[in-house]
Amino acid sequence: MKQQVSVVLPAYNEAGHIGGVIGRLRSILPDAEFVLVDDGSEDETASAATKAGARVVRHPYNKGNGASVRTGIRAATGDIVVMMDADGQHDPAEIFKLLEHIESYDLVIGARTKESQAGIQRSLGNAFLNRFASWLTGFPVQDLTSGFRAFRREAVLPFLHLFPNRYSYPTTSTLAFLKAGLNVHYVPITVRPRQGGKSNIKVARDGARFLLIIVKLITLFSPMKVFLPVAFAFGGIGLGYSLFTLWHGHFTNMGALLISLGVIVFLMGLLAEMLSSLFTQRHND
Repeated sequence: MKQQVSVVLPAYNEAGHIGGVIGRLRSILPDAEFVLVDDGSEDETASAATKAGARVVRHPYNKGNGASVRTGIRAATGDIVVMMDADGQHDPAEIFKLLEHIESYDLVIGARTKESQAGIQRSLGNAFLNRFASWLTGFPVQDLTSGFRAFRREAVLPFLHLFPNRYSYPTTSTLAFLKAGLNVHYVPITVRPRQGGKSNIKVARDGARFLLIIVKLITLFSPMKVFLPVAFAFGGIGLGYSLFTLWHGHFTNMGALLISLGVIVFLMGLLAEMLSSLFTQRHND
């Protein structure tokens, strides 16, 4: 049985070229559903998308990219949901690269080539996030923040409440799928230069936000990756300090306090691990 595909495009003030993007999509995927989420645009984005043949869902005010993604996925009726930018950076023809693997995987992500990275700062930031996420998840993460992806709608629905309102939904969805034991695959893609306008993503601000989201999600899905190193750090420092003071003929409460703190953090990790197991089992059931 052929699966229905829904293409979801979150958009904010993209009237200038959204018609061309949707027109291109319709020419290569004539049987797909196209859902544009107008995130409180101040221009004619919704009108242009409607004229081009998309189904438009409107937010009464600007909520953020992540909120638009949640709205679009809930509104989509297809078995497979493809997420892509509405600004023309993603080549619609590369959707077939994602769909080619969707039968075997729950999530297929378009990994941007080095040539497609927007500047050296963004490239280095993404490389660091990819390495950090790979270590935390035990899975080789090639592009943690790519918004060009396809997933099974039934697989992503249990994680929608985790998506933040702003720009971190790719990070959240990738880590959620990986830590829930779902199948994730990467395919290389080329991203075009942004067609007009200016990106709202700031390297320092949003990089710190991505890191915080990573830690939060790993704490939810694999808590010991966070709690165990912290517990060993406190316990090790406390033990070392205690031995040092005993060697010099006295003992201070600081060493005992650090060791106790390490034990407390370890016990918190065990509790979080049990809660994580219950969450994962509930999802799998």
